[in-house]
Amino acid sequence: MIETELAIVGAGLAGMTAARTAFDAGTRPLILEAGHRIGGRIEGLPDADGRVVGDLGPSWVWPAFQPGIQRWLDRLDLPVFDQYEHGDAVLDGFAPTPMRHQLPGQFGMARIVGGPSRLVEAMAAPLDAGCFHYGSPVVSIRQRDDGRLEVHRQSGPPVIAGQVLVAAPPRRVAERITLPASIDPGLPRALAGQSTWMAAQAKAIIQYAHPFWRDAGLSGRIASRVGPLFEAHDHTSAEGDAALFGFISTPLSERRERSLEQPIIDQLTRCLGPQAAQPDAVVIRDWAMDDTVCSEADRREPPAHPSVGPATLRAPHLGGRLWFCAAETADQSTGLLEGALLAGEAAARGALEQRPQVA
Repeated sequence: MIETELAIVGAGLAGMTAARTAFDAGTRPLILEAGHRIGGRIEGLPDADGRVVGDLGPSWVWPAFQPGIQRWLDRLDLPVFDQYEHGDAVLDGFAPTPMRHQLPGQFGMARIVGGPSRLVEAMAAPLDAGCFHYGSPVVSIRQRDDGRLEVHRQSGPPVIAGQVLVAAPPRRVAERITLPASIDPGLPRALAGQSTWMAAQAKAIIQYAHPFWRDAGLSGRIASRVGPLFEAHDHTSAEGDAALFGFISTPLSERRERSLEQPIIDQLTRCLGPQAAQPDAVVIRDWAMDDTVCSEADRREPPAHPSVGPATLRAPHLGGRLWFCAAETADQSTGLLEGALLAGEAAARGALEQRPQVA
């Protein structure tokens, strides 16, 4: 049996923000992560030297419109650079052949130097290795007679915690974690009803020796009706590592049955010219196959951006013992990186403020 003041379930951005907020306030958290790394849906693509050159999960931030993002970037001293969008886009499937066309700009869209991975790493920097328990999927949480919470994992001894912050995607919590019987009866429905943003999405990064599309006056942006990428963008790093990235439109059932690498190369060649035919690498990350992120409900339903969920998702439960925080529980930038930051920070602060009542 392991005892702790504060247990955090999930080491994604919301969980790590909660952990950092608690640590900076003088509390050492214990973090239970189902997978074997921090970051959750944030995952960097490393080169041979371990340097992150692409983002297999979310990539964009809008500091001009997201004060929560800007505040944490300033605090952690993380610079950003503008998303490259100079030149024409390519429309694919809107005419017999792809055509160049100007598309409206996406003002304020930026990328973190080193990717969102740097954000998660900076959050974790002051925490010692003993704070992290990897390969620890939580299966149930129950309340003991003394009021504390007993967290059971698939393996390993239970964790007894004064307070628990659950920072996993709400639908995954609804499907995988048995909650205390005395919980607000509306909470399980609220958790199950909150779709996980981009959970069933597959993303491709296509690496090149040189961003040749820029030489041709193209932005690297593609909008397609025929796929397999329905949307593509320049993904060249701040250090100049040339790449494109795209979201895959191929249905989940077909993604399991056939390789997408050559169809993606064929599409980019059709849209951007013969230089696209010889990439250095094509890397596909299919988040629908990741059980630590994607729920069965997310796999079954069409993708949808989560709306702001019921207040019970952000409220304290069991007298301030149990809290929920994930990007999808936020009441601002729901599902986005800023939402994860705000949710994790708010839950940790709320729990710490109520600690005297549950001590």
